[in-house]
Amino acid sequence: MEKKVKETTKQKTKSKPQFEPRIVVFACNWCSYPAADAAGINRLQYPANVRIIRVMCMGRVDPGFVLKALVMGADGVLVSGCHFEDCHYSFGARKAAEQYKKLEKIVHMLGLEKERIRQEFISAAEFPKFAKVVREMVEQIKKLGPSPLERGALYKDQKLESEIIEEVAPVTP
Repeated sequence: MEKKVKETTKQKTKSKPQFEPRIVVFACNWCSYPAADAAGINRLQYPANVRIIRVMCMGRVDPGFVLKALVMGADGVLVSGCHFEDCHYSFGARKAAEQYKKLEKIVHMLGLEKERIRQEFISAAEFPKFAKVVREMVEQIKKLGPSPLERGALYKDQKLESEIIEEVAPVTP
């Protein structure tokens, strides 16, 4: 009898580990990256399973960068930057909004959930918002579960991928 109790206890303690998503954040150098920094300085808690990549402007984040992050194992991607009126490059935030529309189409065509990607406009002074958005995104991705993409899945058929991207987001000179 005692042996059965010990075995049952061991089984309960060996439960499946909780899924912790990997989130990539592309953060604008002028607004969102300082917001992330200020959140840390002010000891605002947000999950440690986010990896922040500083970019000079969120308008520079091409849909291909987001797709590459997903293919390389990210479960979700956040693109964050200045508000339209605060953009240091005048048109960068607007360009990012256009790029994001293209990205949403590509994600839909690939059969991924739209909740795996997110775009937010967060100024340097909105550090509590940065922490909140990251927490929300991590919780959302936990509900979705791990990314269905296998590592390298999009690159198994190069022609198909390039056709999709060219159709939805044609390269302009």
